Amino acid sequence: MESKKVLFISQEVYPYVPETPMSKLGCEIPQSIHGREFEVRIFTPKYGCINERRNQLHEVIRLSGLNLMIDDNDHPLIIKVATLLPSRMQVYFIDNDDYFHALPDKGLETEVIPEDNDERLMFFTSGVIETVKKLRWQPAIIHCSGWVSALAPMYLKAKYSDDPTFRSSKIVFALQPERFDGTLDGRFAEKLSMNEFTADDIAAISDKPVDYVALNKLAIDYADAIMQVTDDIDPEILDYAVKSGKPFLPYTPQEERKEAQLEFYRNLLDSEEDD
Repeated sequence: MESKKVLFISQEVYPYVPETPMSKLGCEIPQSIHGREFEVRIFTPKYGCINERRNQLHEVIRLSGLNLMIDDNDHPLIIKVATLLPSRMQVYFIDNDDYFHALPDKGLETEVIPEDNDERLMFFTSGVIETVKKLRWQPAIIHCSGWVSALAPMYLKAKYSDDPTFRSSKIVFALQPERFDGTLDGRFAEKLSMNEFTADDIAAISDKPVDYVALNKLAIDYADAIMQVTDDIDPEILDYAVKSGKPFLPYTPQEERKEAQLEFYRNLLDSEEDD
């Protein structure tokens, strides 16, 4: 039987970035399910602190070179890849000099230069989707992890819903406790509208500042299913996810997580076949 493809869009992945609870999960969860039943690939930002030589990243020329339009400006997309051991999974890195800078000792750009986070999220999301299209790699499940991935469900459902690469994909949004302070740029909704989103698409965020809670709720609105990764999720977000009525996998201890997640994926795919 051919393996089902699972695309992970992950905010942080260890060992490429410093070890944190999120980056460890960004490595452990994909590796735990990669195997005969599921074939996994990971996409993550190419933060400036990532040591390309030590981690053996190399640019994929055939995937690079596309210009992505954000706020009426062109930004070149650069794709790099590495192999995550011991599973030998392919990890793809979304890079661009405007949004990911050489900051080896100062932290991640999302924390050090937060004023660019709205455009950084838009560029990262567009870069992932356009690269997967170029790869002609059709994921059965798209697993979005962390607030940096929170635009992906809306992009996939509102902008790419008719694309054959993603038409049958089930989108899982994984709730993570890591958050950002304050709000995204006040022109965030306007910039999205310039990127082919309609007023209906962005209605939930068009009339108020977009903070961490609002961004997570937007992801939940567009996702097909929700997964709770840790036991310390913001109560407002957790309540919103549960009340959405969508398939929901509550927090599962580490020793039970792999089997619970595999069963969750199987049920999602079975429900699609039933439809």
